[in-house]
Amino acid sequence: MKKCDLPSKTCPVCNRPFTWRKKWEKNWENVVYCSKRCSGNRRMK
Repeated sequence: MKKCDLPSKTCPVCNRPFTWRKKWEKNWENVVYCSKRCSGNRRMK
């Protein structure tokens, strides 16, 4: 699979798109934030 074919989402904190990663393969449906930093800052908005 090419990288351009990987699924992507938009982070609600930084509004940047992020793509699927191997470490998220088992819970991609539950991934909301692109990084731990955005997850920690989710209440700032």
